[in-house]
Formats: sequence, C-alpha cells, structure tokens
Amino acid sequence: MSSPSIFVTIFFTALLMDTAIGALAPQPAAPDYHAFFVFGDSLVDNGNNNFLFTPARADAPPYGIDYPTHLPTGRFSNGKNIPDLICEELGYEPPLPYLSPALTGEKLLEGANFASAGIGILPDTGIQFVNILRISRQLELFQTYQQRLSDLIGRDQAQQLVQKALVLITLGGNDYVNNYFLIPITARRLQYSLPDYTRYLITEYKKILVSLYNLGARTVMVTGTGPLGCAPAELAMRSTDGNCAKEPQQAAAIFNPLLVQMIQGLNKEIGSDAFTVVNAKEMHDEIIMNPKTYGFTSSKVACCGQGPYNGLGLCTAASYLCSNRSEFVFWDAFHPTEAANKLIVQMIMDGSNKFMHPMNLSTIMAVHASSRT
Repeated sequence: MSSPSIFVTIFFTALLMDTAIGALAPQPAAPDYHAFFVFGDSLVDNGNNNFLFTPARADAPPYGIDYPTHLPTGRFSNGKNIPDLICEELGYEPPLPYLSPALTGEKLLEGANFASAGIGILPDTGIQFVNILRISRQLELFQTYQQRLSDLIGRDQAQQLVQKALVLITLGGNDYVNNYFLIPITARRLQYSLPDYTRYLITEYKKILVSLYNLGARTVMVTGTGPLGCAPAELAMRSTDGNCAKEPQQAAAIFNPLLVQMIQGLNKEIGSDAFTVVNAKEMHDEIIMNPKTYGFTSSKVACCGQGPYNGLGLCTAASYLCSNRSEFVFWDAFHPTEAANKLIVQMIMDGSNKFMHPMNLSTIMAVHASSRT
C-alpha cells in the first residue's frame, strides 16, 4: 500500500510545475485606452450645465444648428467645439458630460467632460450664474469618476488609464469678463490693479494644475485667454472706435506670457513636460487680424445676437442669425463658430512654438506612441 506522503509530494510537485509554466507564459497586455478629460468653462462645456439650475446654458435653438443632429446640445457653438474637433483629429470618441446619465459602463473608458459654463479660476467668478460646477467641484468629480472607473476595471488599470489620458483645461477668460470687468466697479478691481490681479490668477491657476497632476493627469494642455477685448460683447460695451477694447486686451497680454512662464517653472519642478500651453490669444489674433486669409468675412460681428456687433445679450431664437456661419469667427457674443474652432484645433495639432509650448499635440502624441513601443 502506497504511503500518503508520496501522493502529497506528487501533488505539490505538479502544482509547482504548473505555476512555473504559467509564469513563463505570455501575459495578456493591459488594454491601451484612449481617454480624454476636459475641465473648464463654456469654451469646452459640452452639456453639463443642461443638468444644472443656471442661466448659463446653451440648450435652446439656434445653438447646435450645425451640429450633426441640428439640435442644441449644451455646447456654446453653432456646431462642434474644440474638444469634439480634437477627438476627430485623434480618432477618439468625444467624452460625455460627466453629469450625463449616459456616462456609465464602457463609456467611462472614453474619459469625461467636467467643464461648466461660467466658471473661472477663482471661486467668486460667475456667481451670477448660481449653480455651476466650479473648478474645485470639477476636481472632486474627477476623483469620483476614478472611483467609478476602479469599480469597473480595477484600481491599477484605472490609474493607468488616467495617467495615459489626454487632458484639456480652459480657464481664465471669465475671471476677467465675468468678474474683474463685469461692472465698472467690482470688489476685485478695488482689491487689485490689473497686473496684480493677473499675477494672483496665475498663482491660483498653478494650484489647480498641481491638484490635477496629483490626481494622476500627466498630459495636460492648458489654455490661456483669447483676445478678450475683441469679442463682440466687449466691442459692443467698451469700444468707441471699432477697435478691440483696450483694458481686456491688456489683461490678455499680461496673462498669457505669465502663464507660459508658470508652466515652464511647473514642468521643471516635476521633471517632465506634463503641461503644454495653448496660446489662445496668439491663435485668435492670427485669425481675427487676418480673417480673409482664413475664409472669413467677419471677425468682429457675431453671427447670432443683437445690438452693436450682435454683442449684446444672449443668442436666442429671437436674435439675428446669419446664414453664412462658416464665414464668421464668432458665433455669439463670446464664443467661436465651429469654423473658427476647426482652425484653432489645427494650430493645436500642428502649430509652432508661437501657439503651442513646449510642443504641439501631434508631437505629444508621437512621443507617447514611441514610449509605448
């Protein structure tokens, strides 16, 4: 009769051999996710404010008139906005608004858009819009998103997805037009000179970017402000000679170089080019100052609106609406048309150091592709 110890020895020998063979066998590679996260204001909001009690909404016609569905979506445009067009260039699915009930299951793997019209760098920016997702809240929701993602694919893979994702953050414009310059005398005007206020904004913006990095973001495009004084709203309210309004232009001229300087310092601190500046002012200036070169007939008048430059009030069904929307730089009092957004995205993809610093998005994606091989 055989000894039980022999069977035990045989069993454990077979188990060890099976384990060793399993360790040598090729392991399945982690899925190569292509997620995109968006933070910021109305320039990149794709519908979060539709789910909030706020007047800062784009959920009624004629918004969305040139979107594929020809219906308003919450985008502050006649059609697609910058995140949509970046996704088209990269072959990504545009991420859903975080507040959308449809953002569940596999859709989480595509990322999320947390942007909310009316917000700024500062918590007191856009207080007139009441219930909006201020940037601190957007970052909180990003944490919640990551927990939901971990529940779906596991903590390690969720962390990989976030770290490999592309991130876009757009802030700053509202801190001027809906705060500092909102009315002739504001609390921030009394507190700061324009240069000091701008330095304060840059300091606070850096804190936001550090928080984003600490939450796992490693490839972040950071936009500066556009030429604020050239928006139809500012022309209508502030310009006396048809030229871009002086003070808002001065603000953008101070803000953008300080942003580049701050990003350079931040990248040096963390030891990598995690952050890239999108110089929105230079991009818009290129189009606004040379409209005919890019096929536009109007770079000052909004396609949809009323009053001087169609820059007063909201774009509504009762507003004047141009028929040749592809020939206008501005859709409404503040926001670009889809045609202008397409040009901006081309500069993001392939622009020189004048527009993208330290590198454009095509270079960023090429670097990422080479690091995966």
